[in-house]
Amino acid sequence: MSKLSETKTYIEKILKSSRFAVLATEGDGQPYTSFIAITPMENYCALIFATYRNTQKYRNLTRNGKVALLVESGNSGNATQQDSFVLTAFGHVEEIRTEDLKSVFNAHIEWHPDLLSFMHSEDCALVRIKVDTYQVVRSIDDVEWWSIKDLDIEESI
Repeated sequence: MSKLSETKTYIEKILKSSRFAVLATEGDGQPYTSFIAITPMENYCALIFATYRNTQKYRNLTRNGKVALLVESGNSGNATQQDSFVLTAFGHVEEIRTEDLKSVFNAHIEWHPDLLSFMHSEDCALVRIKVDTYQVVRSIDDVEWWSIKDLDIEESI
């Protein structure tokens, strides 16, 4: 298996198995992190999440749309560091357009049915992270950077 094919499989495996991530934003020179529920879309070129508009997170997103999103493989409880894998997505955010809202809403609810009442709130916004680059960490000595272009992932939307 080629390194490219192996990396695509790795990214897909982590994003299929991890439903939550840590979102990093910046506001007024201060870093800010949030634990969010994510849904991968567009062949992993986009990651969807929901947030209230009246939050620090949303204010940061509207002022500076650059974000980092840390996704852990779910093996962090294991005794060795080699068993824990981490993926970081770097990109920029955009609120979901009205014409895409229904399909994105349905996809996010399918992954996170427990968020239905939260997502029906008038103050709730659905947000898309358009991924530019993935940092793939397989071990402390195995860290790679892959742009979406390098991965040759075709966007479906």
